[in-house]
Amino acid sequence: MLIPTDQETLRLVLARGGTSKGLYFHEQDIPPAGPERDAVLCRLMGSPDLNQIDGLGGAKPVTSKLAIVAPSTRDDADVEYTFGQVQLDQASVDYTGNCGNISAGVGPFAIDEGLITPTVPVTTVRIHNTNTDKILVAEVPVVGGRAAVLGDAAIAGVPGTGAPITMDWKGTVGSATGSLLPTGNVTDDITLESGDTVSVSIVDAGNITCWITAADVGLTGSEQAAEIEKDTAAMKTLFEIRAKAAAAAGLVDEWTEANSPNRGLPLTGVVAGPGDYTAANGDEIPSTAMDVRVRLIFLDRLHPTIAGTGSIALTAASRVPGSVVARASAASADSGELRIGHPGGVMTNQVQTAAEEGDEVPTFTKLAMIRTARRLMSGAAYIPREDHPIPTAAPTGTGAVHEGD
Repeated sequence: MLIPTDQETLRLVLARGGTSKGLYFHEQDIPPAGPERDAVLCRLMGSPDLNQIDGLGGAKPVTSKLAIVAPSTRDDADVEYTFGQVQLDQASVDYTGNCGNISAGVGPFAIDEGLITPTVPVTTVRIHNTNTDKILVAEVPVVGGRAAVLGDAAIAGVPGTGAPITMDWKGTVGSATGSLLPTGNVTDDITLESGDTVSVSIVDAGNITCWITAADVGLTGSEQAAEIEKDTAAMKTLFEIRAKAAAAAGLVDEWTEANSPNRGLPLTGVVAGPGDYTAANGDEIPSTAMDVRVRLIFLDRLHPTIAGTGSIALTAASRVPGSVVARASAASADSGELRIGHPGGVMTNQVQTAAEEGDEVPTFTKLAMIRTARRLMSGAAYIPREDHPIPTAAPTGTGAVHEGD
């Protein structure tokens, strides 16, 4: 195979994790953290360009993601994992939060790349997420020494079924601020520039997220992208709420700074009680299939399903009495699950709490979601030499694929 002399190669894995898709790297194969690394990652993904036509990105936020993985030296973790969100319209990578869906692919990557020794039938992978400095625990089905792909787990937004990966996020409470309720309040009143006041619940689990009652911003909770993204008044209001929630939670000093340089956190979602709606694929979703409806705004767009970390924040909030989510949810406090109606269908999260009577904030003994993941491709990607040298690394793991293999 002829290799262009003016391009370098970089090994990677392209994989779907949950309802997202991204590039998975061994940390040793890319430049150290800093501007050089970000330039390489943006060039690989094809940013800045809304079509990402000259790169591997899929022209959507959910397909412009990456995971950087390495063995861990910590006693409580098996691997280190850094998540990156490559912007479409900017040559920048956002590392301010984690991604629940991409996280689901980290365990399979670690197993298939030989970073940990697998056990049958399920391998537990303790993942230290460097973005949040929190531990995730993945239970990955294994067949023949590799992460299983086939199974009967179905997740809305992904065709077919796959092997179920249980991701427990109870260790991520307070990932951004140190507290489940960053402001110390179950609800906060945010005053808009128009003079109107909106009640929100800011919850920090998985990723910090601001929850709003859909009707308070003129929505129903059943909208699809074409409806909500063209509602300029609603989108402008949601942007302002997100920015002011960021300031209230201490993420920025002034709310006007919340969109620069990072637009990822807090996530923003509107919620409503159960209701019939039509999913993005045309399926009719009955109200009886869910406990709550949600529409999550991510990087100024409607998320096609729900961010995995957003679903964790939603599930946690559903167990906080008096929160915006708890008021909308039809789930009983002891049901052990939350059925979430999102634009793509319904997903079910698992939740268990331990709390004394009268406690305002529960302690979570389980805060988990079921995802599937699948390796789509492994090999060498090409990047123009320009001024982005790629380090030469020794082979890592038994499953790694190199140029010429």
